[in-house]
Amino acid sequence: MEIEGRSARIAPQHVIDGIDMSLEVIVLPVSDVDRAKDFYASLGWRLDADVSGSNGFRVVQFTPPGSSCSIIFGSGVTSAEPGSVQGLHLIVSDIEIAQAALASRGAETSGVFHDVAGVFHHQERQGRIAGPHPERASYSSFASFSDPDGNGWVFQEVTTRLPGRIDVSGLNFGSPSDLAAELRRAAAAHGEHEKRMGGRHDESWPEWYAEYIAAEHAGRPLPS
Repeated sequence: MEIEGRSARIAPQHVIDGIDMSLEVIVLPVSDVDRAKDFYASLGWRLDADVSGSNGFRVVQFTPPGSSCSIIFGSGVTSAEPGSVQGLHLIVSDIEIAQAALASRGAETSGVFHDVAGVFHHQERQGRIAGPHPERASYSSFASFSDPDGNGWVFQEVTTRLPGRIDVSGLNFGSPSDLAAELRRAAAAHGEHEKRMGGRHDESWPEWYAEYIAAEHAGRPLPS
């Protein structure tokens, strides 16, 4: 196989399958770079870079709090229509707190909603019911907002991951607030556990917390 006059080797399938592929950058098309920069800075996102080159080329990178994936926009980085990127999901542990925090920074949001089918949300505003999911089921409560060009974002509340989504041997948390939320849920559940023990203090509470958090992330039955 020749690529630009050079021989390209095709790696064996077992080598390809063993390579991690981490999504770390999403390119957003914007019409006004400085306006977009001001908007994402106002959300409290971290500014990683603002680099200019020749002929008006410019690259701006931001990272949402707790995210391992960043966004890039600028001049000369994409030919896509400004505002054409939709359905970018930001996973949060508490949808109401996240939506209120965004609104307090001046961003216009949809308000919290869930879908009429109770699964994933429909396109645009179809099937939206105001308020979080009635059972507060994980993956089922949302809030949406857009940047000044109309690129669309969605908050999605996730409290318990589907099995296989996280390797329990390598648990990690996107931010201190995510870990704090996890510990609060474990503490509340452990309090009920101690009540069932007749109110006796559980000396093995660290192990109980660890099992609870690992089970919640793995989608296994929670300790009782």
